[in-house]
Amino acid sequence: MAAGTALCTAGALCAFSPVIQSPVNLQSSAVIYHAPRHSLSPSTSPKPRGATSTSPVSTLGWAASNWSGYAITGSTYNDITGNWIVPAVSPSNKNTYSSSWIGIDGFNNSDLIQTGTEQDYVNGHAQYDAWWEILPAPETVISSMTIAPGDHMYAHIHNNGNGTWTITLTDVTRNETFTTTQSYSGPASSAEWIQEAPEVNGHIAPLANYGETTFDPGTVNGGNPNLVPSDGGYMVQNNAVVSVPSNPDSDTDGFNVAYGSTQPNPPAS
Repeated sequence: MAAGTALCTAGALCAFSPVIQSPVNLQSSAVIYHAPRHSLSPSTSPKPRGATSTSPVSTLGWAASNWSGYAITGSTYNDITGNWIVPAVSPSNKNTYSSSWIGIDGFNNSDLIQTGTEQDYVNGHAQYDAWWEILPAPETVISSMTIAPGDHMYAHIHNNGNGTWTITLTDVTRNETFTTTQSYSGPASSAEWIQEAPEVNGHIAPLANYGETTFDPGTVNGGNPNLVPSDGGYMVQNNAVVSVPSNPDSDTDGFNVAYGSTQPNPPAS
């Protein structure tokens, strides 16, 4: 887990946040997109290392150069929620980026509606912020929200049925909420909870070392997503595994995800 985070009983998330973000927006010159999945073949990609004999990574169903986490397909998805803990990024000798988000579409198509948090190390400083995005536009930073490592985030994306969708992002730790209603016409053919290396100025960025974080709980179309290991996928950059989700937790609505090549254990439910 990132420094300053804790899991409460019964699968609920709680957090404390001793680290405050830099007041300077170090991303001001960067154009950041949270892109659709850049798929890789799991059969030819490097393999993660399994955490335990009961969580074999061979059951993870997909690999990508920009996504890790869980995605479900096979239906139409009009509502998704997610909770996660904002991870703390480690210093790096070059600019590195990471994003935590929920979204609809993007797994097998070029549409995507999403909201989340950014955790980057840019120009020698850690930078944290909140954002929403509907492709083909880049992210819109939510300047009214203050984000720091350890914050418990809650996100909700909902189809209003009239061509508009409502995006809500809440920092539960700080009691700050942002809501916007936007037009969106994607097919709504996938729903996902993702730890991402975003695209910066047109290229997939090197993933920041975000340590480990937890997505739990999440819902889709108002119910349990019933995640299975084959819904999960890991990230490969420069022919190395850089981010791996755990198997789903016992109530199939959450998971841990960790930087590096070793699969973490699932969270307690």
